[in-house]
Amino acid sequence: MKVVIFGASGMIGQGVLRACLLDPAVTRVLVVVRSPLGISHPKLREVIHQDFTDLSAISGQLVGLDACFYCLGISSSGRSEAEYTRITYDCTLAAARAVSAPNPGLTFTYVSGEGTDSSERGRTMWARVKGRTENALLAMPMDAYMFRPGYIHPRHGAVSKTPAYRVLYALTSWLYPLLHRLAPRHTTTTEHIGRTMLAVTRPGAVEQRILYSPEINRLGGGSGDAATKTG
Repeated sequence: MKVVIFGASGMIGQGVLRACLLDPAVTRVLVVVRSPLGISHPKLREVIHQDFTDLSAISGQLVGLDACFYCLGISSSGRSEAEYTRITYDCTLAAARAVSAPNPGLTFTYVSGEGTDSSERGRTMWARVKGRTENALLAMPMDAYMFRPGYIHPRHGAVSKTPAYRVLYALTSWLYPLLHRLAPRHTTTTEHIGRTMLAVTRPGAVEQRILYSPEINRLGGGSGDAATKTG
């Protein structure tokens, strides 16, 4: 299986990248990044690109893919709706169009979040924009899955790019086992998300197109070496 990851430098993307590099069914991992990751692996190839609203310059490298794992995102804190929409909606849809057009049968997974507003009419700005993004992806001619995790615990050295989140995780990581026991339906890990993104590429692995933490934990709680699409 050949995959592309957007947002591989972020906390969730790091977990997904690790899962892909460890899975023997994944033969090639392409990451589209603004700056080098500083990682070397036989399966890994980087494409440096700056404008994520226009991927035409790298379209030739987005051919022959089986799956796209889209983990790129930003916090809505301190941002206008227009700015947040450009990153969250415009960039995501640009990527989806660029990878789906030349790759019939591609699986596209998108990390949204618990509380996303599918009606697109709620009072919370980020939830509306995420809902609009999800709806647009689900309407496209591809196998699309929306991930709506609650609290995400970083595993295996995954680090958030947002300074405030890094501090929060540093202060609370030791509490995660207790938090997971108290609220198992609202907690997951970067490791489970990565494994589940691979799991949904299997035909018939899951029926629902929107997955919350319980489904993510169930599908990603195994050994992570389940067979996926080959290629």
